[in-house]
Amino acid sequence: MKYAVITSGGKQYKVTVGQVLEIDKIKADAGSTYLFDKVLLTVDGDTVQVGVPYLDNVAVGAKVIGEKKGDKVRVAKFKAKVRYRRVQGFRAHLTQVEITSLSEKNEKKTVSKTKEK
Repeated sequence: MKYAVITSGGKQYKVTVGQVLEIDKIKADAGSTYLFDKVLLTVDGDTVQVGVPYLDNVAVGAKVIGEKKGDKVRVAKFKAKVRYRRVQGFRAHLTQVEITSLSEKNEKKTVSKTKEK
């Protein structure tokens, strides 16, 4: 089984090709493609690559499906005997993406190791 662990919006997600995710809102239009370049780990059968902290040569491609709001969260504060009651609600803005590819980047970085005097 081939999968990767990516990070987006301060959260980590285990993704496979064809999976539909709801992540925190990103700046991308519906129908466009998005590239997750912060890949922490990839697994392909017995081959495991672990980044320190990220893998330089791996990217995860996704197609943006659309945006939606998450479930409503209700927070209530209450203090007994003082008539203090506060209720606050929250709905997260989410982006739905479908993972299309787990691939390596073609660009190769070269590092020169010459000493300057």
